[in-house]
Amino acid sequence: MTNRDKVIAAAVSGLFAVGTLGALSQAGAQDADMEKCYGVVKAGKNDCAGPGHTCQGQARVDDDPNEFILVPAGTCDRLTGGEVKES
Repeated sequence: MTNRDKVIAAAVSGLFAVGTLGALSQAGAQDADMEKCYGVVKAGKNDCAGPGHTCQGQARVDDDPNEFILVPAGTCDRLTGGEVKES
């Protein structure tokens, strides 16, 4: 595991530990100052639909630029490889 992978894994784990992502639906999360962060998702850990599938948890590869997780607004820019895309 590279240092980059460790940093991303720690950041994502921290978000899950706080419980920010698990309890909120996508619509409710966006209303609560959440943003979609692309390019930092680990395989099987994505939020909502993506290319080639219609459900969360079906990302096939790590760091796919087309898969996202919901994070508190302003967090994505701090994650290596993270990108907020305009909807």
